[in-house]
Amino acid sequence: MSESPSERPRERLWSQGKDRISDAELLALILGTGRPGRDATAVAYDVLAAVGGVPGLARAWPHELASIDGLGRAQAARVVAALALGARAVDRTRTRLDVLHCADDVRFRLWPRLAGLEHEVFYVVGIDARNTVMIEAEVGRGHLTAVDVHPREVFRPLVRAGVAAAVCVHNHPSGDPTPSEPDLALTQRLRAGGELLGIPVIDHVILADGGTVSIAEWLAGQPAAAHGGPAA
Repeated sequence: MSESPSERPRERLWSQGKDRISDAELLALILGTGRPGRDATAVAYDVLAAVGGVPGLARAWPHELASIDGLGRAQAARVVAALALGARAVDRTRTRLDVLHCADDVRFRLWPRLAGLEHEVFYVVGIDARNTVMIEAEVGRGHLTAVDVHPREVFRPLVRAGVAAAVCVHNHPSGDPTPSEPDLALTQRLRAGGELLGIPVIDHVILADGGTVSIAEWLAGQPAAAHGGPAA
């Protein structure tokens, strides 16, 4: 059964605004067309059900989407491109914190780039004596449960920038920010390397859907710093 003009996502977007229409309707607008017997909105519902909703859609690769019945390669590419553009818009328009006071500040700065990733990514942030960010660099990419980084890769950009101290950051795609034993061991190795180079590693922050953990607080015996969900 075809939709009446007033029920179509495009008309509803114009009349009610983007915040008043559903995820499936927004996706239908990106898809543009459906398939025989299923309009674009119905196909959009099928896609969201297949990938686990919008969070799953944000993590999907084009070939995964193209394998869903009713979706072609061009439509899959449009969906991935639209989501990537939206993520970049959020990252580039939000106020960036140039001074880091706590793990929440680290989350506010980096979480938009790490949210939704299915692999761990390791960043190092170099700061001056006033905690102002001097450099920020990605130094490693891993898989779902680990990222392998060598201290030389972590400290190379810091030495070049002449920073006073460093904060290490990585994500947990599982959603649980609890540090693993390898996380704690790596933190100790990086601290030892920082002492030799005169660049103290003042914290190692883990970011996840379930919150944020400061390993500095964890190792100091304080309660795990679960500072809340993703930054708004």
